[in-house]
Amino acid sequence: MRFLLDTHAFLWFILNDKSLSPTARQRIVDPANMIEVSPASYWEIAIKIAIGKYSLQQPYQVFLEDQIASNFFLVLPIEIKHTALLTNLPLHHRDPFDRLLIAQALVEQIPIISGDPQFDLYGVRRIW
Repeated sequence: MRFLLDTHAFLWFILNDKSLSPTARQRIVDPANMIEVSPASYWEIAIKIAIGKYSLQQPYQVFLEDQIASNFFLVLPIEIKHTALLTNLPLHHRDPFDRLLIAQALVEQIPIISGDPQFDLYGVRRIW
C-alpha cells in the first residue's frame, strides 16, 4: 500500500523520536508498503533550517538524500494536478506545506501518515 509522510512523521521516524505513534512507525517499516515523501516536506525542512527553527547534524542535502535512499522512501513529485486542487481547497488549514500534502494525498487517493487532526477536515485518510 502507498502512504505519504507528513513532514513531522518523516523527521520523527528518521530521528527515532518517541512522538511518532506505534501505528505510524509500523506502517513505515512494513516492507509491503511504499512510503512516499513530498518535495513540500524537504522544502519545509529547508525553510525551517534557514530561519533557525531546526538544525541538522550533517549538511541538509546529504541528510535528506541519505535518509530517503537508506529508508527506501520514494519521492512523490508535485504535479499540476496536485496544485490545481489547491485552488478550491477550503482553508481549514492555513499552513501551505500541509495544504499541499493534503492535496497530494487526495489527488493520489493515498493515506497520509500524520498526527495533525486538522487533516481530517479534508476527508483525507490519515494514519496515526
